[in-house]
Amino acid sequence: MMKRIMLACLAIALFVFLGCKSDGGSSVKKVVDKPAVLEFYIMSQCPYGVQVVNAIAPVVEKLGPNLDLRINYIVSKTADGNFTAMHGEDEVKGNIAQLCAMKHYPKTYMKFLLCQNKNYREVAKNWESCAKESGMNPQKIKGCLEGKEGKELLAKSYEEANKRNARGSPTMFLNGQPYSGGRKTSNFLKAICDTYQGKKPDACNNLPVAPKVDAIFFSDKRCQDCNIDRLEGRIRSDVEGLVVKKVDYMTDEGKSLYKELTTLNPDMKYLPIILFTKSLDEDKEGKSALERWLRPVGDKYYSLAIGGSFDPTAEICDNKVDDDNNGKVDCDDDGCKSKLVCRPEIPKTLDVFVMSQCPYGAKALIAMKEVLENFKNDVKFNIHYIGDVKEDGTLTAMHGQSEVDENIRQLCAIKHYNKNYKYMDYIVCRSKDYRNNDWKSCTGSNGIDDKVIQKCFDTEGKELLKRSYTEAKNAGMSASPTFLANNKYQFGGIDAETIKNNYCKYNQGQAGCENKLSQDQKVQGSCGK
Repeated sequence: MMKRIMLACLAIALFVFLGCKSDGGSSVKKVVDKPAVLEFYIMSQCPYGVQVVNAIAPVVEKLGPNLDLRINYIVSKTADGNFTAMHGEDEVKGNIAQLCAMKHYPKTYMKFLLCQNKNYREVAKNWESCAKESGMNPQKIKGCLEGKEGKELLAKSYEEANKRNARGSPTMFLNGQPYSGGRKTSNFLKAICDTYQGKKPDACNNLPVAPKVDAIFFSDKRCQDCNIDRLEGRIRSDVEGLVVKKVDYMTDEGKSLYKELTTLNPDMKYLPIILFTKSLDEDKEGKSALERWLRPVGDKYYSLAIGGSFDPTAEICDNKVDDDNNGKVDCDDDGCKSKLVCRPEIPKTLDVFVMSQCPYGAKALIAMKEVLENFKNDVKFNIHYIGDVKEDGTLTAMHGQSEVDENIRQLCAIKHYNKNYKYMDYIVCRSKDYRNNDWKSCTGSNGIDDKVIQKCFDTEGKELLKRSYTEAKNAGMSASPTFLANNKYQFGGIDAETIKNNYCKYNQGQAGCENKLSQDQKVQGSCGK
């Protein structure tokens, strides 16, 4: 009997010990006088913020008390004291849930964040299951999330982000200095270890050497917008052993490479192109960091999706050379008539090129309603969508099939509810909640008939989108949102005041240009190139 009792006590003691250790207890000892301070300013639904949190988690485990990681969230404050986020109200809730986990479970919150990051678009909902999975009390998280405490935590986090003037996710600082290095686990570990003076944690000893990865930067010097040299540093932050070879199309090597690539994949006709050889497979962490932008090219290469749009075999429209040898030079060539340099100026016109599920494009479309109302619709306004048409006719978009479908529905609204820009009622509604699949909730009471949209979607919709994609590609537009004033002058803008001011540069004296519209200088950025 005594033996059974002793064994039971030993089992309980072992269970408690292992349980404490699995709950985040670290066996790493503090060996530095002053821990390194790493600050992250992120958005819980931003994939880049998610990336750095996932990458830093193993570093936190390896360095333990030798690292002070501080995570805060980027939000905007409204006039009534509430908060909004770039990716909507769900992101606000996700930010708070994560702050609550940090506050109440400072030793195990990273498990909670990693759990949410597996499906970061659902952070407003998956907090409960992630709390359970992380060994937390869901009721404690809920009380914080839904109560006064959560709002206070977000308010404090907002203030910290503002002190650092953090606008983009992630914004990072290491020991008070801006951090712009690599975003892999090995990058963070090396950068932090380099800051230690004197004795260092064991994890800083014998850091691995990055494998060599061969890449080809394939471009064309004749193309003014094809300089991709600036991307080398950004890629090197993920692929430390990067070795770059630069190839120009106008060389014999370039012509041969172009023929090889277009034979392997007809979609590879546009430059610039960044290629990796299969040596990238040796850098598993680097490949993982680039995974979502990598596309296989035969069995020999991976290409990095960078949105090249320059056809080296086509006429260049402003060099006074017959590049395609058809007897027509520059704007006389049919292929140049839609290019910006050859477009005639048409006063009082405004075009915008967008992706319907790009947060920046969505905000610009919402702002356009105010712009149109300001000018009393005395503007010829057109919306075009950015995406690709594959060789087999398949339509694609940066944010997936759901964006393709929504692009089509919005074009259908534009075609069938064009009078006085009635279609904007549908587009603004969808842009305010663009991730919601219930598009029919933006029809009905506003006079937009869902049956009209659906019929168009099923019949003519794809052709409408193909034409829209072609218009964007011909104009050389790949960033959402991009505006075009008077059919000729390109500019960027997201809020109503900025859009109005840029338009009025080319339409001075038009009624409405003197008015002050809504402005949010904190919101800036684009999707795409």
